[in-house]
Amino acid sequence: MRSILITVMLVMVALVIYNSVVAGPSGTRSLIMNGGGRINETIERMDP
Repeated sequence: MRSILITVMLVMVALVIYNSVVAGPSGTRSLIMNGGGRINETIERMDP
């Protein structure tokens, strides 16, 4: 029973860390999306 509780708590901690690092408002996902948008704008401004 104790090992199940520890496992569940570790999974919860992993999810909280993931949400704060990747999915948060200033997380990795939003940084990649913003960077991709800037690169897209740069490519669109290029003359062929």
